[in-house]
Amino acid sequence: MNVAVIGSGTMGNGIAHVFAQHGFAVALIDINQPALDRALGTITKNLDRQVAKATLSEEAKAATLSRLRTFTSLEAGVAGAGLVVEAATENVDLKLQIFRDLDQYAPAEAILASNTSSISITKIAAVTKRPQQVIGMHFMNPVPVMKLVEVIRGYATSDAVTQQVMDLSRQLGKIPTEVNDYPGFVANRILMPMINEAIITLFEGVAGVEEIDTVMKLGMAHPMGPLQLADFIGLDVCLAILRVLHEGLGNPKYAPCPLLVNMVMAGRLGAKSGEGFYQYTAGSKDLVVAARFRQ
Repeated sequence: MNVAVIGSGTMGNGIAHVFAQHGFAVALIDINQPALDRALGTITKNLDRQVAKATLSEEAKAATLSRLRTFTSLEAGVAGAGLVVEAATENVDLKLQIFRDLDQYAPAEAILASNTSSISITKIAAVTKRPQQVIGMHFMNPVPVMKLVEVIRGYATSDAVTQQVMDLSRQLGKIPTEVNDYPGFVANRILMPMINEAIITLFEGVAGVEEIDTVMKLGMAHPMGPLQLADFIGLDVCLAILRVLHEGLGNPKYAPCPLLVNMVMAGRLGAKSGEGFYQYTAGSKDLVVAARFRQ
């Protein structure tokens, strides 16, 4: 099966990497050629890391890279694809337009999947003429490392398509988990309120950034504290998902903390902007609390 991946950012290049490594011919699509070039550089670096750890041979690395092709044209990139995985920015209007275009250009039998972490698969499917072939494949970051794929069934997704996507996920060495299409699915419905509560705990002065994260790491065996994890995900992404939960479920418990809203408005988005709850310096792995939150 040929696979097309739309979006060459962190998630898109990770998804393309994993499919190519497991023998699939992959078309990586982005409107921006420099972004595609950066994505290939990232995939190459990640493959080099696997070679250095002796989990991949040089021959397997070369074979993986040979299966990757890049496209700036959606129409050309999805031609001949049996599966399309959309991994564009988490913006509902953008995703709906992409799926309208995919319905026009992708082969009639192709499965159309979205890597969305919160947007309704049913809503996405409704803009196509093949809602039974639309499904969610929510990979976790970093894709080459994390085992989970949250497989989300839209209202009209067929049993056959769901089973095929579950089987494909296993072929990638992943562990697929089937969930139904409700706001936040499972992963973010549970994770985002925890992150939000950690931000509220900071906002109300219960404890500092480092203290909150230490309690969760040492007391709850989390590999990363919720505030560090929020920085890693992107505070803008966390806010967008909380708003989907709040609007979709109508429950005030999902309302985003005012501190989170202010940080996003101020451009303090976490690791990708250089500052969130922690300060990030290129080339440094030290975890330094942002000056604003130092006690």
